[in-house]
Amino acid sequence: MITTRAWAGRRYAVLGLARSGAATVQALLTSGASVVAWDSDETRRLQILPGTGRGTGAAGGGGAPQAISSAENPLHQPAATAALQPASRDDLPPADRSHPLRPPPRTGEDLSLADPLSLDLAGFAGVVVSPGVPLNRHPITQHAGDVPVIGDIELFAQARAELPPHKVVGITGTNGKSTTTALIAHICETAGLPTRLGGNIGLPILGQDPLTEGGVYVLELSSYQIDLTRTLDCDVAVLLNITPDHLDRYDGFEGYAASKARLFAMQSKGHAAIVGIGDEASAAVARQVARSGRAEDLTRIAPGVCMDQSRWPALQGPHNAQNALAAIAACEALGIDAAAIDRGLESFPGLPHRMERVATVNGVLYVNDSKATNPTSTAPALAAFDRIHWIVGGQAKTDDLDACRPAFGHVAHAYVIGEAAPLFARLLTDDMPVTQSGTLDQAVRAAAASARAGETVLLSPACASFDQFRDYEDRGDSFRSAVQALA
Repeated sequence: MITTRAWAGRRYAVLGLARSGAATVQALLTSGASVVAWDSDETRRLQILPGTGRGTGAAGGGGAPQAISSAENPLHQPAATAALQPASRDDLPPADRSHPLRPPPRTGEDLSLADPLSLDLAGFAGVVVSPGVPLNRHPITQHAGDVPVIGDIELFAQARAELPPHKVVGITGTNGKSTTTALIAHICETAGLPTRLGGNIGLPILGQDPLTEGGVYVLELSSYQIDLTRTLDCDVAVLLNITPDHLDRYDGFEGYAASKARLFAMQSKGHAAIVGIGDEASAAVARQVARSGRAEDLTRIAPGVCMDQSRWPALQGPHNAQNALAAIAACEALGIDAAAIDRGLESFPGLPHRMERVATVNGVLYVNDSKATNPTSTAPALAAFDRIHWIVGGQAKTDDLDACRPAFGHVAHAYVIGEAAPLFARLLTDDMPVTQSGTLDQAVRAAAASARAGETVLLSPACASFDQFRDYEDRGDSFRSAVQALA
């Protein structure tokens, strides 16, 4: 795990004990800090206590040793249940589920349980909160006063000085950041660089072992994580795009865009800034970086650049052309040669639930794009295939599908499901044939009956999943099962 002497002898509160919070507690304790931990989920509180009988807290510290959850880890870090939930856990995804976290060290009075809102936090070095805690609604910011409210990425930034020499790539954006982050990490590994994937993807960064000298930490950073970070100086910072999302957490769209821009404000001059300029908000960030005296550091990724993507099976569609361009620019900034970049692009396997090719049945391609939880995210998938049988619906985040409209000509038939089915049927019926299927299983069966060889059945819901599923991963897994049943 990542530790630092800088935390030794200091006191921290940790609010939210899901995977990143549990890893944070472990890293702080191992570094010699004392920790007061809390989660509204009693199970997580019990699991985080040491089993020595010396831990303190309302639940007690005795009994058999308790380990952190043995459930396998998702690709993305889930939101904590520390109080109010984020607007949609669908925005916090899945899939490398092979590395269970280790239990925390068994310490005594260094770890206790208490809600930080019940404590006088004067003298604490920081309150480390889950990104899922909405700072604009949760009282912890006001209660903390002058005590810094930070996240695990800020702790990582503080630990960097004691790590072997390395570089950090930070990637943010409303859409495409998971694919771009995983692609950059894959290219780095292809080039033989020691690499760690973290942030909002993979394992918690503090729970991973430090890299050897010359390594690269590749971090997907949501706006929530950037909000909780103060000193992360990325050697390479990437902004893909900014479109309206998570506006319940910000003072309008401008506040959301400003959160993304902070990734570059934390950078030193001479460190690479890569910005997609396909939308006005991102273009404004690029201008801001240039005006700050860092024009030489800036690479702009323009929309609509034609590329030969025929050798990149997992990177199809115009949106993935932009993702690939950003990844290429980032890897070039790291000094990776063109041949290694090409090998990485060609061998990249893609991400589960993101334009994932599930199967071809009777000549029909079935594609799982369950991660597309808003219309802007669905639009690229519609543009990537011809003759689509589109399964769409769930809990709508918007009352229109305007972002998808430019690709409506690719849709042969739409199958609407979930709460949004009546709304989407009205929105789509003038542009394409529509079937109100209701459930995902019914939609898959109806699409399979209608689709012909050479066509595509695409699950790209443009909605959250909670009306019918646990999360979008569960929805994507259900789609896979329905497709497998066809065969």
